[in-house]
Amino acid sequence: MDIQIQAVSKEEEDVLHNLMQFYIYEFTKYMSSITIKENGRFGRFNLDVYWTDRNHHAYFVKVDGLLAGFVLLQSQSDKEPNSIEEFFIMRGYEGKGIGSRVAEEIFSMFPGRWYVQQSEKNERARAFWRNIISKCTKGNYEERFDERNCSIQEFTIEESK
Repeated sequence: MDIQIQAVSKEEEDVLHNLMQFYIYEFTKYMSSITIKENGRFGRFNLDVYWTDRNHHAYFVKVDGLLAGFVLLQSQSDKEPNSIEEFFIMRGYEGKGIGSRVAEEIFSMFPGRWYVQQSEKNERARAFWRNIISKCTKGNYEERFDERNCSIQEFTIEESK
């Protein structure tokens, strides 16, 4: 299985928005506030920052050349750690280790401090991130919960030598 992480260009923004429809749909089971619009689609994310700010990055995940998901992240600045903003692997690719391999690769692409957060009701995401972060840090991470009971893991990924 060939897994690729490919930067999304501004010209591919509509493709990313199309994939995001599946991602948003998945969140409807956790957030009743997400509703479909009159045109039969969920609202669009404002993705402008991914093409105007050097610290924001959008990637497609491809498996054997086919779109399988995406990653949106903010890379470390002087004040802020790296953070996964959105992470999605399509259901047909789940359970094959793809998400774990992508997360590991993303962490290695952006060594340094990290901050990863999950919705309070998304136990699958909490379990996924705890597992992969524990593996990548040999268990050296901190987890806390914010005022909305969202899980937040904070850790450091050392630069590969």
